[in-house]
Amino acid sequence: MGAILEVRNLSKSFGNLRAVDDVSIDVEEKAITILIGPNGSGKTTLINVISGRYEPDSGHVFYNGREITGIPPHKVYRLGLARTFQIPALFLRLSVLENVMVAKKDNPGETFARSVITSSWMQAEEETAAEAFRILKAVGLLPVWEVPAGNLSGGQMKLLEMGRALMSGAKLLLLDEPISGVNPTLAHEIFNTMLRLRRDLGVTFFVVEHRLDIALGYVDQVVAMALGKIIASGIPEKVVNDPEVVEAYLGA
Repeated sequence: MGAILEVRNLSKSFGNLRAVDDVSIDVEEKAITILIGPNGSGKTTLINVISGRYEPDSGHVFYNGREITGIPPHKVYRLGLARTFQIPALFLRLSVLENVMVAKKDNPGETFARSVITSSWMQAEEETAAEAFRILKAVGLLPVWEVPAGNLSGGQMKLLEMGRALMSGAKLLLLDEPISGVNPTLAHEIFNTMLRLRRDLGVTFFVVEHRLDIALGYVDQVVAMALGKIIASGIPEKVVNDPEVVEAYLGA
């Protein structure tokens, strides 16, 4: 497999603070790659630049061979790169199923002209619902499809965000601390879900996460940042034992 995401010499500053400093990384297609580093190392800023939330000062980002540097988030999203947040952004009063269905692109029933003519969009709506049910099964939320999203646990909300991203057709998910605040049992389930989605749907994951005791057992590659720079990358055993990573991240 080749790289689905390529970052080349990317930099982003806020005043005198260089949050991302000449960063270059490759995220391999259908891999689970984790980005680690101490607080303030630049991880979230890097994700924000990749996803189009921030425009870089310099450097380039390529997704599936296409340059997406500086493209607005909604356009990056439509290309198949979706991002989740530490605090899930859901429609809390809508059901789990409805939260997934709203992510469907170009739903004909959402256009003003066609919304009043039910025959023009009812079949598409039924197909969308069927697709949403398949995705809910894939992320383990089928039993709670009728439940309002606001009634879910924190871990279930993280899974719902992943499902909604998949409904958009995303093939690369940028996950910002998907198991933060989640109990260990559900945290393992979230990573097991990533493994299933990678196997069954060919999804690639680029994950920011602090809970290495859980995450490292599931990932293919680790990238470590400190002070805005990449200080190590490779297989988990190599990176977590790198002296510079130990000093910067583990505090030894």
